[in-house]
Amino acid sequence: MRSLPRAAVALVLVVGGGVPLATSAASSPPGPGFAMVEERVYVETGVDTDNNGRPDRVAIDISRPAGAARVPVVFEHSPYAKGLNTAANHSVTVDRLPQEGLFPAALAATGPVARPVPDLPDWYDDYFVPRGYAVVMGHSIGTGDSDGCPTTGDRNETLGATAVIDWLNGRAKGYNRSGAEVRATWSTGNVGMIGISYNGTLPNAAAVSGVAGLKAIVPIAAISRWYDYYRANGLVVAPGGYQGEDADVLAKAVVANSARCSAQLAAIGRDQDRTTGDNTAFWQQRDYVRDANKVTAGVFVIHGQGDWNVKGQQYSQWWEALKANNVPRKIWLHRGGHGAPSRSDYQAAVGRWFDYHLKGIDNGVMTEPKADVQFADGTWQRYADWPDPAARDTAYRLGATSATAPGTLASTGAGEVKQTFTDRGRTTTAATLVAGPDTANTGRLVYRSAALTKATKLSGVPRVTLRVAVENRKAANLTALLVDYSGTTPTIVTRGWIDPQNRAGDTAGRPVVPGQEYDLTFALQPKDHVFATGHRIGLVVISTDYDYTLRPTAGTTLRLSPAQSSLTLPLS
Repeated sequence: MRSLPRAAVALVLVVGGGVPLATSAASSPPGPGFAMVEERVYVETGVDTDNNGRPDRVAIDISRPAGAARVPVVFEHSPYAKGLNTAANHSVTVDRLPQEGLFPAALAATGPVARPVPDLPDWYDDYFVPRGYAVVMGHSIGTGDSDGCPTTGDRNETLGATAVIDWLNGRAKGYNRSGAEVRATWSTGNVGMIGISYNGTLPNAAAVSGVAGLKAIVPIAAISRWYDYYRANGLVVAPGGYQGEDADVLAKAVVANSARCSAQLAAIGRDQDRTTGDNTAFWQQRDYVRDANKVTAGVFVIHGQGDWNVKGQQYSQWWEALKANNVPRKIWLHRGGHGAPSRSDYQAAVGRWFDYHLKGIDNGVMTEPKADVQFADGTWQRYADWPDPAARDTAYRLGATSATAPGTLASTGAGEVKQTFTDRGRTTTAATLVAGPDTANTGRLVYRSAALTKATKLSGVPRVTLRVAVENRKAANLTALLVDYSGTTPTIVTRGWIDPQNRAGDTAGRPVVPGQEYDLTFALQPKDHVFATGHRIGLVVISTDYDYTLRPTAGTTLRLSPAQSSLTLPLS
């Protein structure tokens, strides 16, 4: 995107002579002579996150059509407007898991690790302003040119975003650089939010506030529940590619003034709790799913199925909550990673979503199938809903007739033998541990189906129930990997994690008695995947997952009872 002006005065950019916009069946770019205004405004919020006795103001940059016509607004709010600071991640190499009771005085830090600066989309103003929208780019509270301190997903951060929507509706005050009050007389008050990653998470947060005027959101690769971004069923689990990152590291990376916010940053580090991994009040304040009943905006979810930074659970639980509350919705699941889809009609699809919800153009977008899903071969399939309504839960029992040999997945179990394995994940990756399924491996247990007689499609959330004992510790990582075995290189389709202490839920752990068996039921990350004819479905059970969990010293031994364990897959 072009850099917006930092001066108090507005600039008028003229591209020819003046042809008014016309609204018809769809928003279209104007002909020659389109004029555009760009300006900076500071919007007053109702919070004081830096405790200086004054309401924080958030900076916004505006591009809009010139003239007296009132227009709807496409709004992206971001903590990345001025780039990122270098912030050290936490060490994930530990002697024992901290929840076992051996608490270090402080977590050592690795060398500085800079999070790459997101490539902020440069097409919003170029696309939407000529089509009769204003585009607002906001600096999230405590970041960029805004006042205050970043709070990593809590209510204060949300209020920093909704204050902008209030200003666009005449309910909040805004000022130019010289301090003169500025009103958004050019705004219809109808606002749509969009963004990728953190910039897509803020629309989710704003939507669950129920703020009046927010008519539509397009959250792309977005978080719906911050606990599940940095934790999983009681375990400290990192976003993919950022081992050791946590809520405090992210806040330090985006903060505009770390000295001013030192107390607030320290509080995040303390309250995030890397010891128990429990879903405490800190995380519950950052849970948007529980407030989905307050959403009145239409929601167009876009997410990559290869996104292990913001994992798939973020879109699946959000989608189910929206469905339960009859929120107008649409979802695209592409085969890529952390970002937008590589699809030629991406911009047009977003434009149609905003045209319908912000301009009231009846363009048929709400009568289309709700779900577009892309598979690994690049093809797209459309479903009436997501998951694929044709998918049905299929239960596989784990089986083993030997204490050491690989086991089976079938409709009925085989044998009563129990199997053990020893944690080696501190030095061995999951990709290494799933290899060689025909031979025993003391660092993992593997169970496979018979070769498939037809292509079998997975759509939705796999779940496992594992009866497990930790033989020589009071805590352990436990990881389940769903694997597509093709006869060559195995593919890890999806994975999930649990702390045996949190077998009754993520809000509080219970003691683990060494040697005692417990039933652990948990979900893996959602996936749409086709197991080809002749392939075998595999479940591999390991302890430490090198790329995601904490890495304790090797040697924890776990015992699994296959006959009392199962895998459930939504298949068609």
